[in-house]
Amino acid sequence: MEINEQHHNAEQTMRALIQHSHRGPKDQSLTTDHPCPTPGPGEYLIRVGAAGVNFADVMQTRGTYAGGPQAPYVAGFEAAGEIVAVGPGVANPLEVGAHVVGAGPGAFAQYMTMPAAEVLAVPPGWTDSEVLGLVLNWATALAALKPLGGVKKGDAVLIHAAAGGVGQAAVRLAHHYGARVIATASPAKHGTVKALGAEAVLDSTRPDLAAEITRLTGGVDLVLESVGQATFHVSLAVTKSFTGRIVVFGAASGDAGLTTHDLVFTHPVQVKGLHIGALATAAPSIYGELLAELDALIAAGVYVPGTPEVHPLAEGPAVLQELEAGRTRGKHALDPWR
Repeated sequence: MEINEQHHNAEQTMRALIQHSHRGPKDQSLTTDHPCPTPGPGEYLIRVGAAGVNFADVMQTRGTYAGGPQAPYVAGFEAAGEIVAVGPGVANPLEVGAHVVGAGPGAFAQYMTMPAAEVLAVPPGWTDSEVLGLVLNWATALAALKPLGGVKKGDAVLIHAAAGGVGQAAVRLAHHYGARVIATASPAKHGTVKALGAEAVLDSTRPDLAAEITRLTGGVDLVLESVGQATFHVSLAVTKSFTGRIVVFGAASGDAGLTTHDLVFTHPVQVKGLHIGALATAAPSIYGELLAELDALIAAGVYVPGTPEVHPLAEGPAVLQELEAGRTRGKHALDPWR
């Protein structure tokens, strides 16, 4: 195992946010003497420069994220930072000192491990915080729109929770691909979403939401559904029969039900599920194409450096509570060294 002695061996313990139960973010606390992890086979050890905050982190604190960690655990899973050690069996490893972005267990800490096969190099000139979202938010948005959603120029695309990390990426991408974007977000966030290229932004709680979307579009070709219970009935109601697609990648408001009777008699639409980590594992060729497309989007200036709101590590539990309550907009990140 190759180790950058200067960075790592001097620090056998580290600052980390520990989730103590499945009762939500309030049961998360900062420790200053957690053991540093060691990279296993096929892994890098990363000195975390910035860790991304995602709704999946909230779900994990509630124990509702399928396959998520059992408490107690070091929270977080998305980060960017510097490779300080290379575990055994990494084929063609990147050099120690290279900056990468990826996912792995325990990102809300000063050090974490990441599977080497799934990391991406930080683009030249970008900071660790600016690249957060590339392998999760943007890859999810792109997968939902392109390989799963089959977006085409002129399509009407409905994007729920459009002010969030994936939502903002999806609005920008759908607009770039020539789609008509109808978005939902809470009223205070409408300006943010409109500026990204949405044709119309609606309050998801308005009682006539389905009728208004249908009036604007005549029926939607593609829905990006991450809210679940609160919006799923609207998504089904506004999607074009037979040709329309709904890509489901979250359920922030709780699970929604769908029956075979619904699909045959009431809402004959195409419903597709998406979990970007599972896609990377189960369909590596599709995931590889996504990464190549993201590289092209960076080169074309469509995907530009992000501007997340970066908080000290100790504020992580409060940020997660704000995210759970729907009071955040855009990307948020934690700096484990602050």
